Amino acid sequence: MTRAMYQVLIVEDDPDIRKVLRVLLETDAYRVVEAENGARGEIEVRSHKPDLAVVDLGLPDGDGLKLIQKIRSWSPVPILVVSARTLEEQKIAALDAGADDYVTKPFSAPELLARVRAALRRSARSPDHLPSLKFSGTTVDLTRREATHTDGTSIHLTPLEYRVLDCLARHAGLIVTQTQLIREVWGPERLGDTRSLRVCMKNLRAKLEADPKRPEHLVTEAGLGYRLRTEE
Repeated sequence: MTRAMYQVLIVEDDPDIRKVLRVLLETDAYRVVEAENGARGEIEVRSHKPDLAVVDLGLPDGDGLKLIQKIRSWSPVPILVVSARTLEEQKIAALDAGADDYVTKPFSAPELLARVRAALRRSARSPDHLPSLKFSGTTVDLTRREATHTDGTSIHLTPLEYRVLDCLARHAGLIVTQTQLIREVWGPERLGDTRSLRVCMKNLRAKLEADPKRPEHLVTEAGLGYRLRTEE
């Protein structure tokens, strides 16, 4: 699918920022729909069925979190928050409300477009097909559950480690919160067990990263969770 076939909804009350976002997206061949407030944004999501929604949190008719929750209650459309709010708890609240990723204003054009592409890749990926992940000198086939070095030697990953990779791979390029990872991998009864998650990530980095102390693929988003950076 070409980018011209993707439609992106921008929900932003500042006309100057809306213009910047529109120009960036249209220059990269996306089709764009705009909304200046939350009420209009919800109408546009229902009428246009966009492939991605870019949402500001400081909307004139209410907090953008409420709009995210409303959209997420009935639609799986990827939601990318672009906001001036920088506190970790504000970012966590947006992700927990249903946002897929978070970009802080002011943003760089390359980063924003990369996050857009990541969100669209995630939505286009079939849930029945898990990709092969390429790390530095290592390939992990999530469908067959096999991990190998480039020289052909195998790497032992535990079922728990594969489940963590499965979860990250389904949201490749996007932030996955600690809460979401623990809920999906360990179960809701273990939601407070962040230590087990940290230990698991440390072990995965030791097995898959070229330099586990400076990971390039299994990246920590401080205070939020983790992001899987692929070699695409």
